[in-house]
Amino acid sequence: MSPAVYIRRTGSEFLSALQFLTRIPVPSQPYEADSLSRAVKFFPLVGVVVGGIAALLHLLLAPHLPRLVAAFLVVLCLVLVTGCLHEDGLADTADGFGGGTDREQILRILRDSRIGSYGGIALGLSLLGRVVLIASLPLPQVATYLIVGHMLCRWTTLPLSYFLPSARTQTEGQEFNGQGARIARLTSTGTLIGGTLFSFAVAACLLRTGAVAPILISIVLALFTGLYYKRRIGGVTGDCFGATNQLAELGVYLCGAWTL
Repeated sequence: MSPAVYIRRTGSEFLSALQFLTRIPVPSQPYEADSLSRAVKFFPLVGVVVGGIAALLHLLLAPHLPRLVAAFLVVLCLVLVTGCLHEDGLADTADGFGGGTDREQILRILRDSRIGSYGGIALGLSLLGRVVLIASLPLPQVATYLIVGHMLCRWTTLPLSYFLPSARTQTEGQEFNGQGARIARLTSTGTLIGGTLFSFAVAACLLRTGAVAPILISIVLALFTGLYYKRRIGGVTGDCFGATNQLAELGVYLCGAWTL
């Protein structure tokens, strides 16, 4: 592959990741069966972009508004930028695992676009938790934690998609072609290693020794949610990726708000 072709392909993969994870307008990318699995390597970098937007907004608002109001507007901005992608995954996952008693029932509930009691409660707590935790972060470090939080929460997709297969099988209909199946067990070793080194290095540069706890909580959440998904449904779905993403974001903010 020539350098020019490699650069064009890399740029296309980054734009595909940005297009998938956000509502930021980008040039439309041609569909390829493996385009999303190749773009996963840029998920943490997209997290830096999303977190950077939130950090810039907070820096503009913080001098003029109470902290809770500024945090609310930051979360509102994040929801608009991402198009509620991960929030939807959290709500569906809470409904599926909260209301389903076996694999088939869980997967059936996950396919249902309606939000039930478990999903509504999980979504409300997630939004409220993010507002409260962002408002509780040390003011000089809010921007840093926003960037690190959105980077590390998207990093969790890399190990989950590397180790876990799709929870759905080809015999279960068109859902096999869902977004989760496009990356489950299709992330390369190079993507996992490269994305991990990038994410942990950026976190260490921004938070110094304070990066240890956010990195550890992200690893622990990816590990335990992955084991839980594997035990309950035999793999992972797109909604599961979103749910772990939301939990990791909350976990990183909690580390920043925690006082010794």
